[in-house]
Parts: sequence; C-alpha cells; structure tokens
Amino acid sequence: MINSYVKRWLTGILLAAVMLVVIIFASAEILAAIITIFIIGGVWEYNRIVFGKGFLKEKIEINIFAIVIPAVVLFGTSQLLVSVLTFCILCVFILFLWSVKESTFDVLLVAKVIFGIMYIPLLTSHFILLRLLENGVYWILLVLIIAIVGDIAGLYIGKYFGKNKLSMLVSPGKTIEGTIGLVFGSVSGCLIFSYFFFPEVSRVHILIISFVGSIIGQLGDLCESAIKRNYGLKDASSLLPGHGGLLDRMDSLIFIAPFVYYYRIFVIG
Repeated sequence: MINSYVKRWLTGILLAAVMLVVIIFASAEILAAIITIFIIGGVWEYNRIVFGKGFLKEKIEINIFAIVIPAVVLFGTSQLLVSVLTFCILCVFILFLWSVKESTFDVLLVAKVIFGIMYIPLLTSHFILLRLLENGVYWILLVLIIAIVGDIAGLYIGKYFGKNKLSMLVSPGKTIEGTIGLVFGSVSGCLIFSYFFFPEVSRVHILIISFVGSIIGQLGDLCESAIKRNYGLKDASSLLPGHGGLLDRMDSLIFIAPFVYYYRIFVIG
C-alpha cells in the first residue's frame, strides 16, 4: 500500500504541473473556463456535504450561479457583478417561497444556498480578477506560493515539532508550531519569488501580503474544516488521493486570492 505522504506528493506534483502550465500559457478566457470547472467541482462537494441526498432544486441553483458568476467576473463590470449577486439572493428567496411545502419548510435552505454561492463561486472567481491585472500571472503564482509552500512547511514542522493544538474541535491535526512554520514558509517563498519576478514591488508589501495572506489562508482551511466537522466528515470527498477533495485543496486559496487582489488594487495601486 502506498504511503499517504507519497500519495500526497504524487498528487500534489501532478496538480502543480498542470496548474503551472495553465496559469503561465493559457489565455485569461481559458484560465477562467478551467477555474469554472474547479468551482463546479467545489460546489458539487459543498452540496454533498451540506445537503446530502435530495434537495435537487437547491443544488441546481448553486450550480447555475457557479457558471454565471465567473463569466460575469471575466466579461462584465463590478456593477454588473453586484447586480447578479443581488438577483441571486432575490431568486433564491423567491424560489424557496414558491416551493414551500409543510414537510420541507426550512428557511435555512436559503442560507445554505446563498452561502454556497458566495463561498465558492464568488471567492474563487478572484483568481480571474487577478489574471486580468497587469502581471496577473505572477500575482496568481504569488497566491499559490503563499498557500502551497506554507502548507508544505506547516505540514512537516507540525509533524515533527508540533505539540500545542491550534484548534482541537475544528481541526485536531493542526498545531501552533505547524502554523508558525506555515507562516515562515509562505514569507520565505514569497520573498524569493518577488526578488526575481516583482523587483518593482516594495519588500514591505511582499512581507505584509505573505504574512497576512498565510494567516488568512490558515483561517480558510479552518473554516472549511468547520463545515465538514459540522456534518461529521473528515474530507470533502476522496477525489484527490492523499489530499481529500477539491475543497480540501481550495480552502486556503479561495481566502488568499481575494485578500491579495484587494491589497494589490487598493494598497499597492
């Protein structure tokens, strides 16, 4: 039987190779299409976790906006995106009222659908916004470095030196020592990367982005873990050997990408 760490590395290397080819060589439109596929996969896992069997209407609603939102982000404006999100909330509520039956009167269904739309399609679509920036490819790679290099550093430092649990109820495997290693790995990786690809960006900005981004990414990981724990699950699915599901790989990325994007446009300018 292949060791779980070997599976993790093999799957991770394959995923990283495919992602690098797509990010570096694909056009913004092709990248957006692939991101949409990831969003749909993440939404499928979210539906599986939160709704389980049944609830076809709610699952269809989330899947429709999983396609619409990335398309609007790519081809539309910020005003159109706000309009679509507003329309989304209205539609979900109206369709809920239209289908209310005595046996299924649960207004929490509305919250689950709206949360799923905001959590996965909206947050993940920030990768498309990053790609549309000047040097957008490099900004996406910076997000990946924060998440992936930090994750590797945190994994092994936590494994060999971790003693103090970070959040026992949400994610028993994570330690404070592992988190410190994660932050150190993210910052170190970003500083090295920026030396070659972002010489014009102040090292202070890179330090802030990598330090805060690594913490936000860890919080994204914990948030996804909290959702799974709430429904008694360890992994979002078994799609990726050694890693779990797509959401288990996307959890930190979809928190880091919005932070990096808004820091870039509002702080760096």
